[in-house]
Amino acid sequence: MRAFRAQADVTVDLSELHFADTSLIVDLAVLSRRLRRHGWAILLRGAQPQILALIEMVGLDRLPGVRLEIAPA
Repeated sequence: MRAFRAQADVTVDLSELHFADTSLIVDLAVLSRRLRRHGWAILLRGAQPQILALIEMVGLDRLPGVRLEIAPA
């Protein structure tokens, strides 16, 4: 809920997340849209390979205002 009240760019650390479904993706997309209205962005950091695959499969990383930081292998 704090992220929805943010007054700047938001960084979401996904490094310890091992499972996600589409409800997380929808929440992140809604957050991105709200932030974008104010000129801010969301940075998704440290996604595990299976989470990264989900993000890319549904196209969350292609939304305006969504940046994806991929950790080196």
